[in-house]
Amino acid sequence: MSDARGVIRLESLTKAYGRVTALDGVDLEVRAGEMVTLVGPSGSGKSTVLRLIAGLDRPDHGRVWVDGQDVATVPPHRRAVAMVFQDYALYPHLTVRGNLLFGLQVRRVRRAEADRRARAAAERLGIADLLDRYPDQMSGGQRQRVALARALLREPSVYLLDEPLASLDAPLRFATRADLLALHRELRTTTIHVTHDQQEAMTLGDRVVVLAGGRVRQVGPPQQVYDEPADTFVAGFLGSPPMNLVPGGGLLGGDAGATLGVRPEDLALDGAAPVEVTLEAVEALGSEAVLLTRADDGTRLTVRTGPRPGVGPGERVRLRVDPARVHRFDTATGLRR
Repeated sequence: MSDARGVIRLESLTKAYGRVTALDGVDLEVRAGEMVTLVGPSGSGKSTVLRLIAGLDRPDHGRVWVDGQDVATVPPHRRAVAMVFQDYALYPHLTVRGNLLFGLQVRRVRRAEADRRARAAAERLGIADLLDRYPDQMSGGQRQRVALARALLREPSVYLLDEPLASLDAPLRFATRADLLALHRELRTTTIHVTHDQQEAMTLGDRVVVLAGGRVRQVGPPQQVYDEPADTFVAGFLGSPPMNLVPGGGLLGGDAGATLGVRPEDLALDGAAPVEVTLEAVEALGSEAVLLTRADDGTRLTVRTGPRPGVGPGERVRLRVDPARVHRFDTATGLRR
């Protein structure tokens, strides 16, 4: 049993809410000590996966294994998991100290030991100076740290994080993301992190799970999923701007049965290149620029360049395509060739 601590296995999970199928036969294994990020569009089933693992919902079909145990009949409070929500879920009438101690008191931990553990968790999350404040006296980032500290106190086998950074502004989200990574490296507790933010998924995850329509579309290390998308959905979903996809290949070459794809960063301005397009717009983003172009056959290609590309809307430009970076998909199935 000890060898299974922290291991999560989902077998053929299916869950519907009325006529809406949230999960449709999901199989996934999360290894002990691993951080896996679930990413996908709204309604893809990400949060449902966490709810089924935590026991907040029950699957219609399939099994959930935690620590080598089928937890179908195990109530939520007896599962070795701790869940952190986007909305913090703090008790507004309790101080930070009270919020941290509440769960320990319910579990009848002695007061001296509970105080010690609460302070240790607060120090680890950098909120020891906030123990006497109430939630409405703190920033969003501070409240999120309290929620994380409360989860730490359960000392679970598994952490389930449901978009915990979504409500933070960009600079704070960046900083808290770094804190999460450092905390995971220290604790090495198995973690499933749900996010709609692709950058967050790529940065945090040892592996990324891409969900769509309640099904797993691809699982793998972040760079591998980005470099070798399993199908046109993953190719078009991961990346900002997304991959250029050209059915039939068009000006990228190829054949009628193939859809060719090329990421914006794998196109480059080159006055001697054979592909000629009209520049429709330039998005200047400071450290880089994104060029929106259209070919004579109507094909639109997005190009990522360095800052100050030196071209403007209406100009005719030529693009160099790196043939080694062209992706091929079956037009009928969307699967990678």
